[in-house]
Amino acid sequence: MTIKYTPDHEWLNIEGDTATVGITHHAQDALGDVVFVELPEVGKTFAAKDIAGVVESVKAAADVYMPASGEVTEVNEALRADPSLANSDPLGAGWFFKVNLSNPGELDALMDETSYSAFSAS
Repeated sequence: MTIKYTPDHEWLNIEGDTATVGITHHAQDALGDVVFVELPEVGKTFAAKDIAGVVESVKAAADVYMPASGEVTEVNEALRADPSLANSDPLGAGWFFKVNLSNPGELDALMDETSYSAFSAS
């Protein structure tokens, strides 16, 4: 299990060729109370950096980007029913979707936790 972060404030929990994707604590703090999420369709394929979903809060709406190329294999229906999970447990129950990675080499361009912490603090 490896966790990586994007400059757009998504996190990935990587297990083999599958990654679970969500937004970081920093992202949910900046957005405020999340009131709606638009999740991608299961079976849809995305390239890295494609818009895969949307998260809306009381303050703003933000795109959720695909951190690495692949096919969506599952979405978090609990998050659709209760978008506040993105605030209360962004790295756990508030995950957005799972993706079967088609080019795991793309993960090398993403940040580890130390790099992301420095990035988000600046």
